[in-house]
Amino acid sequence: MEGTCSGGKDVVHKCHSDPGSAVAEREEGDDDLRASVARGRSTSTRVKSSSRHCPSGTSSRKCILTLDGYSYVIVASPPDHRVTKDDSSLTHTSPGRNGQLSKQGSLTIVRRSSTKKNQNHSGTVAGCPSSSSFADDEVLDAVDLDTDNLPAVDTPDACDKAAIRLRCLLRQLQRGEISAELLQKNLHYAARVLEAVFIDETKDRGEEAGVSSDTEQKVSCSSSSSTSPLHRPSGPCLAPVQRRRLRTPVWARRLADDDDELSEVQPDAVPPEVREWLASTFTRQLATTRRKSDEKPKFRSVAHAIRAGIFVDRIYRRVSNTALMQFPPDVVRVLKTLDEWSFDVFALSDAACSQPVKYLGYDLLNRYGMIHKFKVPPVTLETFLSRVEEGYCRHKNPYHNNLHAADVAQTVHYMLCQTGLMNWLTDLEIFATLVAAIIHDYEHTGTTNNFHVMSGTETALLYNDRAVLENHHISASFRVMKDEECNILQNLSREEFREFRTLVIDMVLATDMSFHFQQLKNMKNLLTLAEPSVDKSKALSLVLHCCDISHPAKRWDLHHRWTMLLLEEFFRQGDKERELGLPFSPLCDRNNTLVAESQIGFIEFIVEPSMAVCSDMLESILGPIHSTCKPSDGAQQSISEDAEIDRAKNGSTSSPKRSLKFKIKKPWTACLGENKKSWKEQAARDAELRAQQQQEQSDGAVTTEE
Repeated sequence: MEGTCSGGKDVVHKCHSDPGSAVAEREEGDDDLRASVARGRSTSTRVKSSSRHCPSGTSSRKCILTLDGYSYVIVASPPDHRVTKDDSSLTHTSPGRNGQLSKQGSLTIVRRSSTKKNQNHSGTVAGCPSSSSFADDEVLDAVDLDTDNLPAVDTPDACDKAAIRLRCLLRQLQRGEISAELLQKNLHYAARVLEAVFIDETKDRGEEAGVSSDTEQKVSCSSSSSTSPLHRPSGPCLAPVQRRRLRTPVWARRLADDDDELSEVQPDAVPPEVREWLASTFTRQLATTRRKSDEKPKFRSVAHAIRAGIFVDRIYRRVSNTALMQFPPDVVRVLKTLDEWSFDVFALSDAACSQPVKYLGYDLLNRYGMIHKFKVPPVTLETFLSRVEEGYCRHKNPYHNNLHAADVAQTVHYMLCQTGLMNWLTDLEIFATLVAAIIHDYEHTGTTNNFHVMSGTETALLYNDRAVLENHHISASFRVMKDEECNILQNLSREEFREFRTLVIDMVLATDMSFHFQQLKNMKNLLTLAEPSVDKSKALSLVLHCCDISHPAKRWDLHHRWTMLLLEEFFRQGDKERELGLPFSPLCDRNNTLVAESQIGFIEFIVEPSMAVCSDMLESILGPIHSTCKPSDGAQQSISEDAEIDRAKNGSTSSPKRSLKFKIKKPWTACLGENKKSWKEQAARDAELRAQQQQEQSDGAVTTEE
């Protein structure tokens, strides 16, 4: 770069800095360009700051920036200065804080033709850069990072505020002076500003293009990779639907491998210039591609640069990763199978030192973005999950313990993610569903509601013999969340909290087995209607109830282990009933319980009908959604297979496209069939063994008589 002087009216004072090489010039120019991307419209702030340190009596100040073969002439003029004809090809007048013209003068930027062949690589820098840096330091030191009185995100002043705050945050991060809470609040505000600008840009672009509403719906439906969830209506899907995409698990983020943060971005998500800048700024890797020396910058509009705002959240997450819970390697290995139907929660418990709720609950809430969306402090969430885990272990139950809680939460995750149910729900509804699954049996006593009623416990007296345990699970859990150290709901609005609490109460109360048959009957009657409209609360309640009793629908080795644990818990209750002189509850007598027969009946009369109704409900709910969006490969494969089976059964030769009906994958169907078969074989062996024992006893009695 070099300083120049204009004759006549425009007197320009030369302000030389230390001479540097062309490489230094290029680096400084690149720094300016990078800063302009991050700051958006805040370039005027820096120029005005530097003007305060110029020599007195200056009519105007001019400097020439040479970057990649193009010269950019920047002229800072006082309020009464008139731009000359030579410098009027590209004029940018810096607005004031309220969108009005600044009283300090105007800023003129002129891009001249290529000077690559004629540029002097040993030029000097004009414009008092050292003074500008001092001005920047003073401005940044004076910034108040308090977020209480910031302007609305969709106002022009918000862009300036966000830009200067980002520069101040970067400065304080380098010094180690910023607190995590203040950093989070300011980055959240900056992200909202960038999102608002991007939405305005894309909306204006869409209006100019004159895109029809039908086309917009098709485009929205095809955007399956979008991470911005839409609120789903409870009735048929009339609005365009975007598919959710789960976040990267905490344990999958390798801090030493920063390039993973950028590898998740689609190539067309941001311009190559922005991607290169991000790669070189926020990772240790070199830029993947370097711009050719004769290629001009391609920032054609602010909208392209604003897309870089999607990485503001990544900056926050990388800085706050140190506060996130650490996952042991053995836990990571087990959690990689979290999306499987027959997830081995026993293996997770072994790897997690008997803390499966802590790690699985944390991982799920992070994957669905609940920690970020509802501003749940990581330390608070970890404390809450630890307290919940302690409550599950309080009574040392064989079955209703922290393993069961983790198993149900994982099964709910499968229903949300693998069936596509999460695309029908809002963020708050997903949050409530996951928390309800985690706390649904909190502080379970290892006895049934009937035992509490018959023995007249304090809990039964408190809840008037109605859903005794379920009421206690909910009440005790919300008492935990009232503790400041465990309050994961602290940043919910009043309306959000009421909706969250109502959903959790409805879902957990529905796990009371005394409501089972009425719940199934109501849903079956609803699904018989021509156009059923399923209430979200009732749908989620049925899903949680089915997940609560789903172990017979899992792999045989898991199901058999769960069965033995549950029967041991029943037998312990039977022992207490014997001591209290109460009649034995069903399946609680150690000496007269037929294990195989009881499980066959439980599968045939409880689990199979429940899973069938739940499947029908999910297909009824998700059918309209999938009809407006391209189904996933798994769903499409399931549809095709079912269509082929139906055609084979009916002997139809019609085209399969006419008979296509959306169906979810049902891995539980095969497991239920195999488990029932295994129990029947076991029942036959047990019957044979009992007959043999009776024969031996009969023979022994005859021998004694003789």
